[in-house]
Amino acid sequence: MAHFAEIDENNKVLRVIAVANNDCGDLDFPESEAVGQTFLASLGLTGIWKQTSYNDNFRQFYAGIGSVYVSEQDIFTAPQPYPSWTLDSNNEWQAPTSKPEEDGFWYWDEATQQWVR
Repeated sequence: MAHFAEIDENNKVLRVIAVANNDCGDLDFPESEAVGQTFLASLGLTGIWKQTSYNDNFRQFYAGIGSVYVSEQDIFTAPQPYPSWTLDSNNEWQAPTSKPEEDGFWYWDEATQQWVR
């Protein structure tokens, strides 16, 4: 089974669907992607579709609804937790300031742009 993620104009994943391997020409990624995209178009599924790996074999992470496709690196990332957070060099979301090292439960307050205990 191959999996394809539909992404919007902001590269956010809208949905993920499964496609039979034979509908992808029984090919391996990346060759399977173009064949799968053509198959999806033949079903009337318009939009931008990117193949994703359920086993994380390519494009870093398996795409899910709300995930983000980073076109410059050709990968998927987890959903962005807050608008102020950015991707680091490991493609993980980071707050504008580091989480305090002190013990206790901390949460990010987007309104104040700081960690709160």
